[in-house]
Amino acid sequence: MGDPVRVISIGRPEVRNAIDSATAQRLHDEMVAFDRDDEARVAVLTGDTAAFCAGADLRSLPRLRDSGPLGPTRLTLSKPVVAAVEGWCVAGGLELAAWCDLRVAGDGARFGCLERRWGVPLIDGGTYRLPRIVGLGRALDLILTGREIDATEAERIGLVDRLVPAGTALDAACELAQQIAAAPWRCVVNDRRAVYDGLGLGLAEALANEDRLGREVIFADDFAAGVARFEERPRSAPPADR
Repeated sequence: MGDPVRVISIGRPEVRNAIDSATAQRLHDEMVAFDRDDEARVAVLTGDTAAFCAGADLRSLPRLRDSGPLGPTRLTLSKPVVAAVEGWCVAGGLELAAWCDLRVAGDGARFGCLERRWGVPLIDGGTYRLPRIVGLGRALDLILTGREIDATEAERIGLVDRLVPAGTALDAACELAQQIAAAPWRCVVNDRRAVYDGLGLGLAEALANEDRLGREVIFADDFAAGVARFEERPRSAPPADR
């Protein structure tokens, strides 16, 4: 098996990784290719050390598209994506980071719905995802005021999952992605799917869906091997160790 982690770069450092139509199309295509590649398990989305993404390029606006103006933000992938955030993560860039499953940020990163200042609406899923990540009140605070926050506050409110020294976010995100990719894979993707499916379901339906996806794992041919590894672990290991 090849490298299970796929690094995808926005690739426009000269404009703080602001996204134009060509870049949006490329990001969409690279994410679709990642999702279809059986050897790739986790993607890491990155900008550079100065900026993750400043949003849409207002001098060359990306066209509106069903998959999201910034490229992939209306896609539903079957595998995890980790954002490696340094520097500016604002406007549509914040929406792009919110689309990712997890966010690893350098401690110099800056976040905000700065498009509020220019009358540009959130249109890449931010109004849906931000409340689910940080809660309704905190999401509305960011969206309505357009204020800028630092990485420490972003971690405190739950927007950032891992805070690391500036300049190390990509390495830390890749390490996290490798850790995720090394876990029993059918269980990873089914548990992740149960979480996302459950957001749109009532309790009874969500539990039934979780049960169905869990049974797919439990009755798979490779489940017994995982149980055997658990039984063979050193007795000094924690009970949950796999």
